[in-house]
Amino acid sequence: MTVSTPLTGWQEKYSSAELGPLEKVAGGFNFPSSLAFDDDGNAYIGETGIGFGKTERGGKVWKLTPDGEKTLLVEGLGHPLTGVTFHDGSLWVSQGSNPGRITRVELDGTWKDVLDNLPGGGNYHTGEVAFGPDGKMYWGQGAMTNTGIVGLDALIMGWLKKLPHSVDIPGYDIVLNDVRVETIDPFKKDDPDARLITGPFSQFGQTVEQGTVIKAGNPATSAIHRANPDGTGIEMVAWGIRNAFGLRFMPDGRLLAMDQGADDRGSRPVANVPDYLWEVKEGKWYGWPDFMGADPITSDRFIPVTGDRPTFIIANHDELPEREAPLVEFESHTASTKFDIDPSSNGEILVAALFGDETPMTAAAGHPTVGRALVLVRTRDWKQHILLTEGMHRPIDVRFNPKDGSLWIVDFGAFEMEGRSSGVEVVSEAASGGVYRLAKLPAFPEDAE
Repeated sequence: MTVSTPLTGWQEKYSSAELGPLEKVAGGFNFPSSLAFDDDGNAYIGETGIGFGKTERGGKVWKLTPDGEKTLLVEGLGHPLTGVTFHDGSLWVSQGSNPGRITRVELDGTWKDVLDNLPGGGNYHTGEVAFGPDGKMYWGQGAMTNTGIVGLDALIMGWLKKLPHSVDIPGYDIVLNDVRVETIDPFKKDDPDARLITGPFSQFGQTVEQGTVIKAGNPATSAIHRANPDGTGIEMVAWGIRNAFGLRFMPDGRLLAMDQGADDRGSRPVANVPDYLWEVKEGKWYGWPDFMGADPITSDRFIPVTGDRPTFIIANHDELPEREAPLVEFESHTASTKFDIDPSSNGEILVAALFGDETPMTAAAGHPTVGRALVLVRTRDWKQHILLTEGMHRPIDVRFNPKDGSLWIVDFGAFEMEGRSSGVEVVSEAASGGVYRLAKLPAFPEDAE
């Protein structure tokens, strides 16, 4: 099995002053995740509907006209709403509910589910839709677990807080090692000595024998899929991308995916894992849950703070398809989310949102604050350049306005994780999300040549 060597990233930082004026276009959104433009320059902003900050649950899509009029287009969608894409005169809205679904929303507010019963109820979700040169819709399906084993971390996930929850579905046939992880039994609170043993790709408290075969499923988790626009003909494109939250096609037809790396939490923790940008190639394996980028999870690079060094849970690596290496590694726990390609650059520059760390939920206490910024990536050599965004809380989506080429940025809003004696608590502020506009990107610095 051959693995190409990833190109080395490069980082510098622009301050907000060097970026020029950053205009706030609209505010008052409850934890938005998504932005799309129609052919007339109207913007559509998707709210997650996850209920943080004592807000009501249920995804919503707002319409924002070029003159600033804001109206509610549709509500009552699944939550979290993870993506809004404009294509063929309609909006294609991804929802990470349980089950996950993709809904076609017309510009008059009527809607119809085109895909339902997608995997849901786990750590990550059905991601945004991108339409390919073949006319099919592509989407990422997030992993149900951090690294393949259901653990007590499910009880501190702000959007989950649930055991039992769904287990992962492999995209290829896999053979499992007899890996067993012991935790306290959260169902026996009156017995602090009670313990449960859990194995890979298994429900919490269940184990597997050495050599157990798990057949591929369709749809799978930690995978990229495609289907016809009417929802028929679901196919898996590639497996092993942990959480492809952002998905876009390059002008030359290549499919790129933004992937959030694994965390130092749960029953199979792993530390210092970067976020990644991948080129998605059909029939390949991207390594999850046993490889982080190009490196094995057993590497010294990934020794966790919160638990034991992980071992391989898949026994038949050599029988799986050729494994890919990432194009770009972003700083660990920056939470790369979504990206867009600068239309004026002929595919030369893309800009991505870095949501930021969620310490102490996703990393050990004391991890430095990272992310909460944008990053330029130059596609000819995959070098990167950080754009600081003082004044915003957490950038989560970026889109170039097709009318004037300006960059619009979705700010998720005030959202932090704070450690408590009882665990981790979400601290958030309703109506703190917003949309910002940057008239022009700075040039990629000459000293990066």
